[in-house]
Amino acid sequence: MLLHANAKLGLAGRFAMVKAVEEGLSLRATAVVFNVSPATVHRWWHRWLEASEDARSTLSCLFDRSSRPRHSPRRLAPALEEAICACRRATGWGPRLVGGATGFAHSTVWKVLSRAGISRAPAAAREPAHRYEWPCPGDLLHMDVSRYARVPAPRPSRDG
Repeated sequence: MLLHANAKLGLAGRFAMVKAVEEGLSLRATAVVFNVSPATVHRWWHRWLEASEDARSTLSCLFDRSSRPRHSPRRLAPALEEAICACRRATGWGPRLVGGATGFAHSTVWKVLSRAGISRAPAAAREPAHRYEWPCPGDLLHMDVSRYARVPAPRPSRDG
């Protein structure tokens, strides 16, 4: 279920608010009762009225809608995006060099490359870890032993 993180009313509150308006309470009075703005009551009431019977029965008309734009009119054409991606694949250059070669701003190039999933070079393959297996516990025991030279204590100086 999609609900905004800071939504004042959850699904049950929105349904109760719509039912209160349906039972004859004015939009402004409903706003006072539910401690929301009249614009909020107006929004949910009109979404309820415009919804189909199926949407009302599942209460899906009372979910939050996505704020994502439906279209991006300033987005590059697919052919131009492909030219940027082809330059990246052929040269391995970063956004600034690809932008210089293709004539686009580096910020635009970066957005195109990140959408295509080629904005970063693939990580180098790691060598698998070399593990030791020994049949009995303690077989891989290793101990370093070293002797330290005895250093005599310094003598007091005769100067003082």
